[in-house]
Amino acid sequence: MTLETVLKSDGPARDELVPSRYALQVGDIDVLIISDGILPIPAHVLAHNVEPKVLDAWLDEQFLPNGVAEWPLNVLVVRSGDQIILVDAGLGMDPNLKLEKAGRLVQRLEAAGIALDSITDVVVTHMHMDHIGGLTIDGTRERMRPDLRVHVAAAEVEFWKNPDFSKTAMPEGFPDALRGTAKRFMEQYGSQIQTFENEAEVAPGVTAQLTGGHTPGHCMVRLTSDGERLTFVGDAIFQTGFDQPGWHNGFEHDPEEAARVRVNLLREFAETREPFVATHLPFPSIYHVAVSGDAFRAVPAVWDY
Repeated sequence: MTLETVLKSDGPARDELVPSRYALQVGDIDVLIISDGILPIPAHVLAHNVEPKVLDAWLDEQFLPNGVAEWPLNVLVVRSGDQIILVDAGLGMDPNLKLEKAGRLVQRLEAAGIALDSITDVVVTHMHMDHIGGLTIDGTRERMRPDLRVHVAAAEVEFWKNPDFSKTAMPEGFPDALRGTAKRFMEQYGSQIQTFENEAEVAPGVTAQLTGGHTPGHCMVRLTSDGERLTFVGDAIFQTGFDQPGWHNGFEHDPEEAARVRVNLLREFAETREPFVATHLPFPSIYHVAVSGDAFRAVPAVWDY
């Protein structure tokens, strides 16, 4: 699948009826949340350390099907000063997995008037294919600027040299697809990767911070400007994570550490009352956290018109 094919396919028109981008301000920082589409996966992947009937009951309470879960895919475009930062890059196109509802990022960047060569920096929260795949479509690299900076945690780069899937519970075919996409990504962008250990300031008010858990080098991106804050948590928080933060997602490489990271973030957000955005929460994925008894409760932000 080439970039030309993607742009000429039956993708979203500029006047599409279903919203696919949402703009907001964090102080002086411009933020655009873009939907890369929907990733359908078997619902049991949402929690593999509980009985299926327990998960089915939770799904029913949430008005969700118990066969296939449709994960939203969200990315950020951030403008801070003269830098334009893409945070994650969506799924791209893997013809072997037949995931036709996702991989819309390049089309939607174009519809929003954001040229690929205007992006100065990319922050990769982690190297799962639904976060880097959009950059590996044939022809995309050639349209990115030659001085592009790609920010990835050092632990993440090291992990994908020989990834360990022993604690995951992914659907068939995904481990091979993840390995293949990570390999292509490193081949295409390895010379432009700037690694960091625990934290890196990408632009004024834009900081990547290592969390670990989901993958060893998973990071989040914090935006801070004029007393306002917003955090993009990547895959640290899923829909089940509020009232069932101890449930293990099948894509977590260290489920116990991922649960610890999740609980700490939810406690922080409940205390500070600051909003956050996550990759796989319903678009536009801007949430607050409230404490509800012994669990947490997701409070979606009201759309700002």
